[in-house]
Amino acid sequence: MAIQQYPDHDKIPPLTCLINYYIKPYFGSLIMNLFATLQQFVPQQQLSKVAGRLAASRHPYVKRTFIRSFAKAYNVSLDEYERQSFNAYESFNDFFTRELKDDARIIDSSANGIVSPADGVISQLGQIRDHKLLQAKGRDYDIGQLLANSEEGSYFADGSFATVYLAPSNYHRVHMPFAGTLTKTRYVPGTLFSVNNTTAANVPDLFARNERLVCLFDTEYGKAAVVMVGAMIVAGIETVATGKISRTEDIQEVDHDMSFAKGDELGRFYLGSTAIVVLPKAAKADWQDSMKANSVVQMGQLLGVANAK
Repeated sequence: MAIQQYPDHDKIPPLTCLINYYIKPYFGSLIMNLFATLQQFVPQQQLSKVAGRLAASRHPYVKRTFIRSFAKAYNVSLDEYERQSFNAYESFNDFFTRELKDDARIIDSSANGIVSPADGVISQLGQIRDHKLLQAKGRDYDIGQLLANSEEGSYFADGSFATVYLAPSNYHRVHMPFAGTLTKTRYVPGTLFSVNNTTAANVPDLFARNERLVCLFDTEYGKAAVVMVGAMIVAGIETVATGKISRTEDIQEVDHDMSFAKGDELGRFYLGSTAIVVLPKAAKADWQDSMKANSVVQMGQLLGVANAK
């Protein structure tokens, strides 16, 4: 049997190539289910702690090895970034959360526009129906569980959402999808499953089980939220309001009064993860027809319009 050739074969990391082109077509569902199941037996918290220590190391050999290996594996270019040399970064974390040039992204200025909070891929977006958000085909989860607050979950019932997955090679800062005043952050401890499409399709309630930071805002159309969801090997979540979040076994709530314009930086992930935008029914969000599952997006790109009056 001849092996199919793919046009960008040489640009894809070897492991991704192996999985996508040679394993999935023949053993797809079996292998992917096994991948999701095995994650339950991995010491997720300990693995993330070890990864965090290595990623924060400023030892010249450690940081150079991590940065250059990662850049080669994911074909990372620094053309869009403020610092143009791999040697300019103090650690792998510093490199991973690297800042863009000022003009690298345009924040869409459409009236009442809701923009993507990050570079990445749309995992899912749409309406919240019967308190449920779509996680993947055939799987949904409860908005109250995601926010770790049933009263707030009821408020967002029949609202809308957009889930953006940040792949390892993406720009890893999260920005405001709308203008608003941050009123509360809520750290919710949890598991650290991978948040890629394979895991989303196979792990029930993934985003409502993983570690996350819920950011709640007052906006012109009522309360809204941005949820930053952690994942396996993610060494931490940080926001401009809280600094880097310290992991605990208990929920942490902090009140805030901090105003943000659309496009302002909200926070960052130390390794890849997911950001979920949650809007109330009153926003009457109308998502762009071009925005659907697996659409590639950039931070600041128009996702839809809030038609609240």
